[in-house]
Amino acid sequence: MTQTKWTVDTTHSSIDFSIRHMMIAKVKGAFHSFEAEIVANPEDLTTAKISFSVDLTSIDTRNTDRDNHLRSADFFDTENMPKMTFEAKQITSTDSNEYDVVGDLTLHGITRSEKFAVIFEGAGKDPWGNEKVGFSATGAINRSDYGLTYNAALETGGIMIGDEVKIMIEIEASKQA
Repeated sequence: MTQTKWTVDTTHSSIDFSIRHMMIAKVKGAFHSFEAEIVANPEDLTTAKISFSVDLTSIDTRNTDRDNHLRSADFFDTENMPKMTFEAKQITSTDSNEYDVVGDLTLHGITRSEKFAVIFEGAGKDPWGNEKVGFSATGAINRSDYGLTYNAALETGGIMIGDEVKIMIEIEASKQA
């Protein structure tokens, strides 16, 4: 395959996350609105151009009060900073169909280099003849690195909200005509 532009099928893709809560459990959530630009040879991502933009207002943790708090100035401050972005800067093959993708993640007005492990899941044609590819990505960021430091001390010791946010991405994309 050659370098091709791929359009993300958001109905078959997801950006999910999890974070420790009360030091005893995990809270999971998702962002439902996002865009990506992918120009790649899926069989060799080392020369790909990849960028993402996530609408932080689309956060969903299955709890309206918590989601509204996460949108507030205590956390994302979506009124002033509604997007999280990522742009790949270096892509290294680590195994067959596996890559480390390092790039600039911008969140809450702060840009830092972050790394995601990406797997090319495969390619195929849908029943209508459209060429499709699939990718999975995992990574973790420390929310305090982005100025997201809101927390509460627990009576039993420890803190209410963990610092590490685990991110899981599943992408299905269509070859652009």
